[in-house]
Amino acid sequence: MPLENNKELSIVIPVFNEINFLYKLFDQIKLYFNKESVEVIIVDDGSTDGSNNVLRELKEKKDYKFFFKLIQLDINSGKGKAIQTGIKNSEGEYIILQDADLELDTKDAKEMFDMIIKNKDIKCIFGSRYLSGKLKKNNYFFNNLIGKINSLIFNIFFSQSLSDVHCGLKILHKSVIEKIKLSVNDFGIEIDLASQIVRNNFFIYEFGVSYFFRSKAQGKKITWVDGLKSFYYLIKVRFFDNSSSTNISIFYSTIYMAYVGSHFGMGLGTTLFIIIFAIIGSILGIHFKVLSSTIIFLFIYIGSLFGQGNGTTLSVVIFFFSGLFLAKKIKKYFLQSSFKNYF
Repeated sequence: MPLENNKELSIVIPVFNEINFLYKLFDQIKLYFNKESVEVIIVDDGSTDGSNNVLRELKEKKDYKFFFKLIQLDINSGKGKAIQTGIKNSEGEYIILQDADLELDTKDAKEMFDMIIKNKDIKCIFGSRYLSGKLKKNNYFFNNLIGKINSLIFNIFFSQSLSDVHCGLKILHKSVIEKIKLSVNDFGIEIDLASQIVRNNFFIYEFGVSYFFRSKAQGKKITWVDGLKSFYYLIKVRFFDNSSSTNISIFYSTIYMAYVGSHFGMGLGTTLFIIIFAIIGSILGIHFKVLSSTIIFLFIYIGSLFGQGNGTTLSVVIFFFSGLFLAKKIKKYFLQSSFKNYF
């Protein structure tokens, strides 16, 4: 249902030097979203190619029904900052995040919107360039590889199953927006947004979208440097942007599992085991607080008392998974109690 201000949907579009795409983008928006209940918020992120002049021209034509809000940032501050600015100035019950470069089809945005308003249980849909069913054109192997690796790491860190965490096309209900506090100003906004949605216990649905890559000559701005920075953001949002109880649990689990790893292998092999077990411990610390982690470690210790050589390793593995199963059950039991910060 539309809000009292009659804005059912806000479309937030960050723009930086996209003069070659703006006329076509505007035509597509008019084709699929030309309604009085829609507001289009374009944030010009300090463009220097004349994009702002084109945007002002399009706004002054008034050959559209939607409400057109144009926001000008004095200097280029990054995609994340532009999105944050657009969201803060939005009034719709739903918010679509849409890139301006036409790599993603506005028709898909309309399909996602039609889908979410028909099912009130769905609060968040991410577009995915890797799901089948739509046209795709992509010659950038490295960017594609980094995107898939990042999605895999994100899934491991947050126990999700997303295929494309970096896709720029998303739709969110206002209840999701009200729960999150975005702070990343560059392309890392995608990871920041996804991590906060998951932390606030919203389920992320995915919808396969078309993708038509553009080259650097056509104005593509994301580079391999942004790909490397995304690894930093993954580490940051998972291991540092946590409650104090979670950070304590991560430290506790990492140290204990590193100690467990020191009992395996010989020489360089021991060092490798320590590193692997420490990584496993850090991930355990994310999902289990101190008491439930202790249950897992206790089972590992008991398992180490059985067998010899490879038999001990097998025993530790069996007891580890047994402890993991029990810890999950106990965590679920205490999740709604006052002891949840300990389990």
